[in-house]
Amino acid sequence: QWMPNWFIVKDQGVLHRPPKDKISHLHFYFHDILSGRNPTAVPIAGARNGTSATGFGDVIMIDAPLTEGPELSSKLVGRTQGLYASAGLQEASLLMAVNYVFMEGKYNGSSLSILGRNAPMQRVREMPEMGGSGLFRMARGCALPRTRWFNANTGDAIVEYNVFVVHY
Repeated sequence: QWMPNWFIVKDQGVLHRPPKDKISHLHFYFHDILSGRNPTAVPIAGARNGTSATGFGDVIMIDAPLTEGPELSSKLVGRTQGLYASAGLQEASLLMAVNYVFMEGKYNGSSLSILGRNAPMQRVREMPEMGGSGLFRMARGCALPRTRWFNANTGDAIVEYNVFVVHY
C-alpha cells in the first residue's frame, strides 16, 4: 500500500483520522555563492538584453549548503536545491522554486518545498511552503528569510532562515 494508513477514510467500519498537527520551527543559514571556483549558484538562462537593473529574466540553478550558523564552515544541516529567477522588471524580486533537503538530525531525509516571491531588498520576507517529503509530508507554513550579508559585486549572500512548518 503506497499511502499512509491515515489516508484511509473507512476500514472495516472504523473511521481513521489524521494525526494531530505539529508546529516546528527550523533555523538555518543559506549560502548563495555565485563567485569563485566552487559556486553554489550558476546562471542557466537570461534575457541578455542588459537593459534591466534588476536582472529581469535571469534564471539561476542552485545547490547551496544550509548550515547551523552563518559561517560556511559551521555544521551542514542540509542543502537548498532548485532555482530562482528574477521576476521583477522595476524592483528586485525573485521567483523561488526550491527544496530544502535536510541531511542531519531528526529531519534527515526529509525536505520542504518553497514556491513564491522573494523580495531580497526587504529586511524580512515571507515565502510559502507548498509541501514536503518524509516528516514534512503534506506540510504547510512559511519561510522568513533575512539577508545577513550581501556582496553587490559578486552577488554572493548569506541568508538567515526562520521556517515555521505545520506537519503531521
